[in-house]
Amino acid sequence: MAQVQRRHTASATLRPASPVSGRVANADALVELIATGLMLLAVIATFTLSSSVLTNWKIHYLTPGGNFYEKLHPATYFTLLAFSLLLLRSRGPVGELNRMFSESKLLLAYLLCWLFLLIQVFVLERPFTVIIDTFLLPILIAMVMWQLSSAQKRPLVWAIHLTILVNVVLGYYEYFSGHRLIPLTLGDVVVVGEWRSAALLGHPLTASGIVGAYVLALVLRPAICPPLLVRLPLIAFCLASLMAFGGRTSLVTVLAMIGLLGGFEALRLMRGKRTQLPAVILAICVLFAAGAITFAALDLGIFDKMLLRFSSDKGSALARFATFNLLSHFDWHELILGPNPVRVNALQSQLGLNYGIENFWISSIVQFGLVHTILMTIGLVCFFVELLRRSHHAAWAIMVLIVIIAASSVSFSSKNIQLAQFVILISVLLPREQRRVAAPAQFRPPVSYRSVPV
Repeated sequence: MAQVQRRHTASATLRPASPVSGRVANADALVELIATGLMLLAVIATFTLSSSVLTNWKIHYLTPGGNFYEKLHPATYFTLLAFSLLLLRSRGPVGELNRMFSESKLLLAYLLCWLFLLIQVFVLERPFTVIIDTFLLPILIAMVMWQLSSAQKRPLVWAIHLTILVNVVLGYYEYFSGHRLIPLTLGDVVVVGEWRSAALLGHPLTASGIVGAYVLALVLRPAICPPLLVRLPLIAFCLASLMAFGGRTSLVTVLAMIGLLGGFEALRLMRGKRTQLPAVILAICVLFAAGAITFAALDLGIFDKMLLRFSSDKGSALARFATFNLLSHFDWHELILGPNPVRVNALQSQLGLNYGIENFWISSIVQFGLVHTILMTIGLVCFFVELLRRSHHAAWAIMVLIVIIAASSVSFSSKNIQLAQFVILISVLLPREQRRVAAPAQFRPPVSYRSVPV
């Protein structure tokens, strides 16, 4: 009886799948292929179509006027289409949403906090496209990226490498030539007299933050670019571009993290960690070459403009002090529920903050009030925890960089896609490594000594 049951089970496992299940699998594969193509367009648009580029193309993304569809970034449309397509797989929209959120329950808390913010925006009759590109786009990107396999993400990885390298090369060109390809704009205001490069990323601080995160990803996860002779020059090439983009916060943060990593690695070596001799020789040669190139660049005065930023910041420190002083001009009722936007704009002009409030939390209090700022912070913490849980441990360094940038610049306190750019870097370049489960050993009956030949 047992033999008959085993034969029946074996025949059931060897039985070919039905034509219906094969068609369903093919349909799901086609949907995922189209979604991957849309996300490829979204990645390219995210790192090339900044607000300055859209404004230069006469698209009213940040400027007044224009139609409604101009107020959303192209990456938002591509991501929404990809997310909608993934909901049409064989499980159905309800089944797909249930599976997505069952795997990432903290995202529900983030969406709930975002929903409260959306209700406040509608009640106060403020533009709601601000919170779509800034806060909704990142979570949609993460949810779509988590549904794609490593093979499907491979074109996205190449797209990130290509677009960031294009921005780095353009940054060098703008810095050394003094010619800006895309005029630097903040809304409808054209900024003149700015030497810092922006390339296609729209703003020097945005560019330095993205390139800094890319450098940290290359340093902390060598699997992104395995050949050492390619990875080290790539890191040096991108790291030096931070001097051209002029982001002091990103430059200091990246150098500090690389220094800490080097210090810990030196301690491990002194405690007896084994390493390959060619790697040690190459590291020593790279250090000497980097030191020689750095001293030569300083002697030639190539990065004097950036060095002067540390001694004369042209009022940047005073602007940050005025940012904290701005809250003292509002009473508690305004701070809790959010002050009048007209009064906020007038106070910003008086305090010299025409280019924005250089702190995410203070800007959120001024725009949405203290209650919604606390809710949005809780939602972002839940989102970051879920993002770190599903990512490589190197994502911690980029998360620290995000928090530092948020506390020291306009960052994602205004309408932009900077948070979405960081999420793309983490979810595509730093996915969580799948643990290999060892196959169970086959059971072998004990061999009797009588069966062993003499």
